[in-house]
Amino acid sequence: MTSAAEGVLGPGPAPAGGKVRAFLRLVLIEHSIFALPFAYIASFTAMFQEYGDIHWTRLLLVTVAMVGLRTFAMACNRIIDREIDARNPRTAGRELVTGAVSVRSAWTGALIAVVVFLGAAALLNPLCLALAPIAVVPMVVYPYGKRFTDFPHAILGLAQAMGPVGAWLAITGTWSWDAVILGLAVGVWIGGFDLIFACQDVIADRAHGVKSTPARFGVPAALYGARACHAVTTALLVWYALATDAGAFFWVGLAVVAVAFVYEHTIVKPHDLSRLNRAFFSVNGFIGIALFVCALLDLLVRGLTV
Repeated sequence: MTSAAEGVLGPGPAPAGGKVRAFLRLVLIEHSIFALPFAYIASFTAMFQEYGDIHWTRLLLVTVAMVGLRTFAMACNRIIDREIDARNPRTAGRELVTGAVSVRSAWTGALIAVVVFLGAAALLNPLCLALAPIAVVPMVVYPYGKRFTDFPHAILGLAQAMGPVGAWLAITGTWSWDAVILGLAVGVWIGGFDLIFACQDVIADRAHGVKSTPARFGVPAALYGARACHAVTTALLVWYALATDAGAFFWVGLAVVAVAFVYEHTIVKPHDLSRLNRAFFSVNGFIGIALFVCALLDLLVRGLTV
C-alpha cells in the first residue's frame, strides 16, 4: 500500500518543507519574472499620474495578487496537462508525472494561490475584486487550448495581457486605455516567445495529437510568427511611450528591448534550436527587467517621489 507521504514525495517521510519546495518547483515560481516587471511599470506609471508618489502597500498587494494568480495558473496547467507531460520526453520528469507532487497537493496549492489572489484583490478595491474572476478564466482555459486550437499561444497571451490592466486598476480603481496598450504589448510578447518555446515539442505534439502553431504549420512558420509578434510588441511599446509622455530613459529601455529581440531571433533558427532555452529564459527575462528599470528611472526623473 502506498502511504500519503509516498504519494507526494515518494517513499519515506515527506517533510512539510519538502512538499512546499516541490510545489514551488512544479509552478516554476521564479518565472514570475516574466509578468511582474510589466505589472510594476503599470503600477508606477499609474501612481505617477494619479498621486505623484509611490504607495508601497498597494504595490505589495499587486505583487501578492500577481504571484498568487500566476501560481494558480501554473498549478492548473501542470494538473490538466499531466498525462500529456508523461508522454513527452522533455516533460516526463515534471513533479506530477514522477510523483514528487500528488494531484491532491497540487490542487491544494492551486486553491491556496487563488484564495490569496482574491484576498489581495479584495484589499485593493471593490472593482478589482469584481473583475478578479474574469482574470481567472483564461488561466484555466489555456491548458485546454492545445486540445482544440492550433493557436493556444494566443490564449496565453490574452491571459498575460490582463496583468498590466489589473495592476493599473489596483492602483487607481479606474479603467485606463494606456494600461490596455501595455497589456496588449505584454500579451503579444509572451504569445510570441511561447511560439518559440513550443518549437521544441513539435515531434511529441504531432505524435500525440497535441495542437500548437509549430505542430500545425512547422517550425519555420512559428519562428516567423514569433518575429511578427515581437515587431508588434515593439510598436505597441512605442505607442505606450507616446501615450504616457515617456521620457528619455524609457526610450533607452525600448532601444534595449529592440536589440534584445533581434538577438533572440538571431540565435534561434529552424534548423538549430540548441539555444532555444537561452532565448526563452535569459533573453526574455532580461527584456522585462531592463524595461522596468528604465521605466522606473524615467518616472523618478520626471518627478515620482519615493
